[in-house]
Amino acid sequence: MLMAEAAPQPLLEARLLSKQFPGVRALRGVSLTLQRGEVLAVIGENGAGKSTLMKILAGVQLPDAGEILVEGQPVRIATVRAAQQLGIALIHQELNLADNLDIGANIFLGREPRRCGFVDNARIHAEARTHLQRVGLDLPTETIVGTLPIGRQQLVEIAKALSSQARVLIMDEPSSSLSQHETETLFRVVRDLRAQGISVIYISHRLGEVTALADRVVVLRDGENAGELAREAITHAAMVRLMVGRDLSQFYQRQPRPHGEPVLEVDRLRTPAHPRREISFQVCAGEIVGIAGLVGAGRTELLQTVFGVTPAVGGEMRVRGQTLRPRSPQAAIAAGMALAPEDRKQHGLILAMSVRENASLPSLRRDQRSGFLNREAEQTVARNTVEQLGVKTPGLEQTVQHLSGGNQQKIVLGKWLALKPRLLLLDEPTRGIDIGAKREIYRLMDQLASEGVAVLFASSEMEEVLGMADRVLVMHEGRLAGELARDQLNEEAVMSLATGATARTELAK
Repeated sequence: MLMAEAAPQPLLEARLLSKQFPGVRALRGVSLTLQRGEVLAVIGENGAGKSTLMKILAGVQLPDAGEILVEGQPVRIATVRAAQQLGIALIHQELNLADNLDIGANIFLGREPRRCGFVDNARIHAEARTHLQRVGLDLPTETIVGTLPIGRQQLVEIAKALSSQARVLIMDEPSSSLSQHETETLFRVVRDLRAQGISVIYISHRLGEVTALADRVVVLRDGENAGELAREAITHAAMVRLMVGRDLSQFYQRQPRPHGEPVLEVDRLRTPAHPRREISFQVCAGEIVGIAGLVGAGRTELLQTVFGVTPAVGGEMRVRGQTLRPRSPQAAIAAGMALAPEDRKQHGLILAMSVRENASLPSLRRDQRSGFLNREAEQTVARNTVEQLGVKTPGLEQTVQHLSGGNQQKIVLGKWLALKPRLLLLDEPTRGIDIGAKREIYRLMDQLASEGVAVLFASSEMEEVLGMADRVLVMHEGRLAGELARDQLNEEAVMSLATGATARTELAK
């Protein structure tokens, strides 16, 4: 009788890991296995425990309970160096490179080979070239890292990990800041590493990437294992069902409703980024208008000019019939506008401040009492934001930097909604947040539209544009390539305009 073939011993195994922080239980008995030469995707909503699990595996944090095994042997990973000695390297979403040093120096930073007591630069650059070849990067190793685009910097980070003899690469949202071309390069590198026997733990909110790359998927929900999918079972619907515990067949549910009068009218507006391109459009009360286009098309620059971050170099704007030339965000806010920026951590929040302080920041001038802060009003605004938007936080004094991405984005939106804007500008409103938080943002956009708020949003996610917009403005190289009404929306039509084709249809007036 033939014996069943034994399952191969995992390269890395986590057994019943638990971790608790003040007021938050991040992990509760989480387990996973990783085989040699496997791409394992770990997915879940913000706050599901993904980052905590990866930090434990990489030696950044210690678990409260559970054990980790490498090649079947229990290990204690108390430091990052201990993890590296075991062949485990974590590549953070925010890259850990020194911009002022060259590629070779970055790859061996802190581990410089020496000769006669001095740093052996010749050996550094010789070995660095070998590691660059492994990630398909053909650049002089003397190149200063700060001069490279983000996609190439990420490849340098991967080469740096490989130089430490890493057998396990943990990639945290590696494509979040990459262009489509850079993402395709990353995919090729990941597949090449798999072929070389390197194991990859891939964390991403972009489920299309997971479908394309993963050999297996582990899903976390509320700090626990929610399920696992083998390669043949990986589908968008299956992943969503495990992540949120329900079927999101009505994910982009929009309620059709009549639109009101124009809230924003833009006439031949010219932005500093594209001063020769004139842009004209309007957004009506109760309407959700999307802005689509490829990277560099000018979407962010348009929103920033409308909001007065970068004053227009020509053209006119009218807000609710009144001519407006915003020279600053203050003027735009006074006219009833609000902008949730693309980079919430740099431009939307003060990370070291509390939920209370961030949520009430735009309302301070309104809620002053005899020139002093009105602490009672501040508490009320923050409490309303947390309750109305369902922000998950231990309390109003929780530092914002310790919230998940989705909850941070809710604070960004909530602080502006406290001012009751009539025009809401959203730049990549769901970037870097999980699918459950996305649905809540979409529900909020629809609710605001039902209350007569005009919503203008820019997004790189085609599904989001097609699912949420009543109408789409498609940009190409700083100009408005065309407009598509709801019944004209499809991926082919958007991409045709985004790549420079002439608009074949006009929006019905």
